[in-house]
Amino acid sequence: MSQTTLDKAPGTRGTPGGDADKRRWWVLVIISIAQLMVVLDATIVTVALPDAQADLGMSDANKQWVVTAYALAFGALLLLGGRIADFWGRKKAFVTGMIGFALASALGGAAQNEIMLFGSRALQGVFAALLAPAALAMLTVTFTEAKERAKAFAVYGGISAGGAAIGLLLGGVLTEYASWRWCLLVNVPIAILAIVAAMPIMRESRAHGDTRYDIPGAVTVTLGLAALVYGFTRAAEESWTDSLTVAMLVIGVALLVVFTYIESRTNHALLPLRIVADRNRGGALLVMLLVGAAFIGSTLFMIYYMRIVLGYGAVKAGAGALGITAGVLVTAGASAALLPKIGPRIPLFVGSLLAAGGTFWLTFITVERQYVTHMLPGMVLIGLGLGLVFTSVSSTALIGIGEHDAGAASASINAVQQVGGALGTALLNSVATSATDSFIADKKASLGAQLADPAVQQKLFFDSQLDGYTTAFAWAAAIMVVGAILAAVLVNAGKDALPSEGAVHMG
Repeated sequence: MSQTTLDKAPGTRGTPGGDADKRRWWVLVIISIAQLMVVLDATIVTVALPDAQADLGMSDANKQWVVTAYALAFGALLLLGGRIADFWGRKKAFVTGMIGFALASALGGAAQNEIMLFGSRALQGVFAALLAPAALAMLTVTFTEAKERAKAFAVYGGISAGGAAIGLLLGGVLTEYASWRWCLLVNVPIAILAIVAAMPIMRESRAHGDTRYDIPGAVTVTLGLAALVYGFTRAAEESWTDSLTVAMLVIGVALLVVFTYIESRTNHALLPLRIVADRNRGGALLVMLLVGAAFIGSTLFMIYYMRIVLGYGAVKAGAGALGITAGVLVTAGASAALLPKIGPRIPLFVGSLLAAGGTFWLTFITVERQYVTHMLPGMVLIGLGLGLVFTSVSSTALIGIGEHDAGAASASINAVQQVGGALGTALLNSVATSATDSFIADKKASLGAQLADPAVQQKLFFDSQLDGYTTAFAWAAAIMVVGAILAAVLVNAGKDALPSEGAVHMG
């Protein structure tokens, strides 16, 4: 097992109450800013997406790349980023990640076309995959005393949990009162301040031992996932039977099979298969993959429904999604107390079903302004379910894990969540776009000359959008039900098997 070295200098260790102690807490502030940036950027552009789509002329099939490019790069490279931070130097990785993230954000804010925006979002994900694990590792080596570390991780975890909600609100405010571009540009001044503050305070640390990187694994998993996302996008543009669609989906699956083979043969695997081979841990990660994919993918259509169909401004739409956050806050704390008493299977099963029920509720949305009766109850139910699922997965993923695999197991939760979000967004966007196009084609054939009437055209537009959204919600609910079934079948750990501390999420 590798050993970690850390310079004994101010800002890392010292007597309580002294200058070093104060600097240590400033390190927490800097790390918290970095973590907030990473978490925010998973959601901050969602509310702004209708404006960006109109400004850059993105198609309905391609708009999802604004979300998936970030999540895909982040999730696929997160485990590699953690190893780079450990072996290259955590401070060096932190600062490099922050600089790269700021530059990518500036590039996205200045985007003149959709390709430039998609590329900048992918670059953000690449540097987030370096920044997030470096920040977490810096937090671990900076706070070595148990009580202080508990406080530091409480702050870190709170930011991770609340960052998504803050992102929706901030994205709404920036879009409505400035421009959608500021949802990206806002990272630049924040990053500059964090870098200037970090340089004199943070001290370098790194791990020694086997410092080899699993580059073949990182390349194959990234290309495999990208091929799947492109295949889903192509299906929306053409059809599911299109030759290129089928080819990309087959290539994606084949590359993921190759990735699995590589991980089974290498001694320095990106994701050691023993981590996912365990019944409970593998089952919990599958539930996270499915529920996360369905939830993150359907969030896009919740926002589009409020902004396009209900006509909400960006701020109101961002605030409208807070019903989910409210539900999470209710059950996340309750499930933490419940898990030691009943184990993870029931919370995972019930949580997945609650989220599925809330998502299915959204299939009954209409063109009328009925947020309170049609949207809010579904969102609260989704949040209640997610609070149970995410808390249970965090604990279950560490059951029986050795100390040398604890970091990889914890990071795998975040990686699976990001990858699931990318795949779910691409799949559900393809399903919704196909449903919308089919609805329009069918109605045009029956309406005939009536299509000349502007009122008929407007009604056709809103009805077709609703058909796409509700189809996506139905698919998402079905995916969550599959997650519930897997939780019931695979997860059988008792209450005594749970670790005393859960995994730490990185966004």
